[in-house]
Amino acid sequence: MAIIVKSNTKVLIQGITGSFGARHAQLSIDYGSQIVAGVTPGKGGQFFEHGGRKVPIFDTVGEAARQTGATASAIFVPPPFAADAILEGVDAGLDLVVAITEGIPVNDMVKVKRAMEGKRTRLIGPNCPGIVTPGEGNDSHGGCRSGISPGYIHKKGNIGVVSRSGTLTYEAVWQLTSRGVGQSTCVGIGGDPVNGTSHLDVIKLFNADPETTGIIMIGEIGGSAEEEAAEWIKANCKKPVAGFIAGTTAPAGRRMGHAGAIVSGGKGTAEAKIAAFKAAGIGVAVTPSEMADTLLKMM
Repeated sequence: MAIIVKSNTKVLIQGITGSFGARHAQLSIDYGSQIVAGVTPGKGGQFFEHGGRKVPIFDTVGEAARQTGATASAIFVPPPFAADAILEGVDAGLDLVVAITEGIPVNDMVKVKRAMEGKRTRLIGPNCPGIVTPGEGNDSHGGCRSGISPGYIHKKGNIGVVSRSGTLTYEAVWQLTSRGVGQSTCVGIGGDPVNGTSHLDVIKLFNADPETTGIIMIGEIGGSAEEEAAEWIKANCKKPVAGFIAGTTAPAGRRMGHAGAIVSGGKGTAEAKIAAFKAAGIGVAVTPSEMADTLLKMM
């Protein structure tokens, strides 16, 4: 099994005619993902062509979902319009919206979160690499890639990966694959202070997935999401979890990379997160290069 997306998940791409959206639409098609539609207002009726595929383009997400059966969306829309793009996916009743866009105003995301309360749609991101469930092929093609993660580093298997950092997601995945260990699903949840899916949301799904046998959880300074996940893991998780916290050398009050990676008011320090991990029985990797080995030693 896998979580959130599977090889038969039908994905539409909002912003498919932009250079960034087009490039990653091509990569997802090459990976074997079921990219069934694109959405660019004003370009309905046109086609996105790649690798012998003609993907129809629609003016609205609702029309694209009705015509193609798409249940998931990947958003490659500029920041001023991205919040509306997310809400269009919610209004269309999609199961999943993956917002890749970086730089969405925090105030916009607060409004999005409020509007999404009680709705069926799960949001991953924004400012995230997205989600990959590796496929069955020799090179794990034929799975589902929704976002910007490099497909070739993945291998189908039983380790779940969840991370706030895009590059550290890739690092953990490649470490596992290099050791011959595959992944069930890899979820990059993004580093913004207001996002859709949390570490805890993903950990609960991995814990309930019978084919996920171990978990790597990657966090960073800022906020309390990692501590909340650790508390739940300590009380409920039946599977080995290894973790890494980025930002141990960051000076207090200085934002590091992600908008949410900032220690303020004495909260969100790397030390507090690492202590919470250790108290929960989570194996802590001292450096990023040890993430996979830390987990595999626990299994």
